[in-house]
Amino acid sequence: MKPNRHDSESQQTAAENALFRAIISLRTGAECRNFFRDLCTPAELQALVDRWQVVELLEQGLTYRRIHDLTGVSVTTIGRVARFLTDGFGGYRTAIDRTSVQDSPTSH
Repeated sequence: MKPNRHDSESQQTAAENALFRAIISLRTGAECRNFFRDLCTPAELQALVDRWQVVELLEQGLTYRRIHDLTGVSVTTIGRVARFLTDGFGGYRTAIDRTSVQDSPTSH
């Protein structure tokens, strides 16, 4: 959060919830792409894409150094992603589980 924001915790939660409702209202990959391109700067979107790519590579068992070599993402960021993958809020795991099911040959 920006240090000069004076939102209460409940106001911040309400603002986050409004964003999350907007995201889950999107129905297609194209809608998501357009929304995130509107919402984020190119650098912010690239950072999100990089982190998700790191998650996928960690799931494949690649080392931090190999992931860095493949993506250019810093080892520090890779470590942060790995930490949240194992000890975070479960968001990565939920997305992995759901996209793995969608991507499997038997789900079509």
